[in-house]
Amino acid sequence: MNGVSGRMGYRQHLVRSILAIRDAGGVELPDGSKVTVRPLLVGRSEAKLAEIAAQHGIADYTTDLDAALADPQWEIYADFLVTKARATALRKAIAAGKAIYTEKPTAESVEEALELARLAAAAGVKTGVVHDKLYLPGLQKLKRLIDSGFFGRILSVRGEFGYWVFEGDWQPAQRPSWNYRAEDGGGIIVDMFPHWNYVLENLFGEVKSVYSQASIHIADRWDEKGERYDATAEDAAYGIFELDGGIVAQINSSWTTRVNRDELVEFHVDGTHGSAVVGLFGAKIQPRNATPKPVWNPDLEDTHDYDGDWQKVPTNDVFLNGFRQQWEEYLVSYVEGTDYAFDLLAGARGVLLAEAGLESSKTGAKVVLPALALD
Repeated sequence: MNGVSGRMGYRQHLVRSILAIRDAGGVELPDGSKVTVRPLLVGRSEAKLAEIAAQHGIADYTTDLDAALADPQWEIYADFLVTKARATALRKAIAAGKAIYTEKPTAESVEEALELARLAAAAGVKTGVVHDKLYLPGLQKLKRLIDSGFFGRILSVRGEFGYWVFEGDWQPAQRPSWNYRAEDGGGIIVDMFPHWNYVLENLFGEVKSVYSQASIHIADRWDEKGERYDATAEDAAYGIFELDGGIVAQINSSWTTRVNRDELVEFHVDGTHGSAVVGLFGAKIQPRNATPKPVWNPDLEDTHDYDGDWQKVPTNDVFLNGFRQQWEEYLVSYVEGTDYAFDLLAGARGVLLAEAGLESSKTGAKVVLPALALD
């Protein structure tokens, strides 16, 4: 596990996923047996690794990635590094014949991301890319609605994601400063468009084109040391995505917006037979036969309670932490030798959408996405 001292690597992948699986005695396989996990922590700071290892009862840690990759007892390489360092490490892991499980984006360019997918395929190693938002309780409820035919023909999707990230002068920023430097791999398009790609293609349809506007709304920011710097990467992006089947998706992503919704991310889906609004956990619906009939009249105050027209979708299941659930699915697929859909090629499609989004914002034109293939 390379990069466990970082926020996501430590909290979501190590503590809430791998250690949770270890402490539960492993993951159950289809035949009823279990496979357990043994983590090896890899990073640059031996002191930090030793502290994490001692805190969680982990026996193995090292600052020598090459030695870890050369040791046959470690079968899976997991990468939670910053984007700029990821491709180099993934190449080493593929050359060592290790299975791969990695955060996204998988590379800084679609050419590099596709190259990694091809290298892994040629080496015959299983790969997995984090698709965590698909496992959110709200999006799992949404998938059930789609699969049940609730919407009829889906017309459109509107997404709102984001929150206010403090500039860092009078209150510390709650995101690292590299997120705002393009030269360090920052920017909300690179961060979020790979997410939107897998959410859209797995729930609604393949993304065919994108039109986006990226903005640096706040250029003056202060880093972790309290020193001012110029933001060179966008802190907001406004995208329109055309999907297979004629569905239109609009998603706003922003670190410069104050939240006025139930959750930090919400998707509003409209269909001929019904609509839904879903977030991280919650979901509410309005079926066709319970839809009100608004009439536009700017001369009279509208006292109708539109929020009251929506029905809450019950939680009829127990949802695991999304990162852990995907880890468990990947581990079962690895042990069983089955196909795994969320591979490096899927990761490359996310990089493609981010790259196309940046190009669209630069040129002011809609960008059509080419199909990606290993051959």
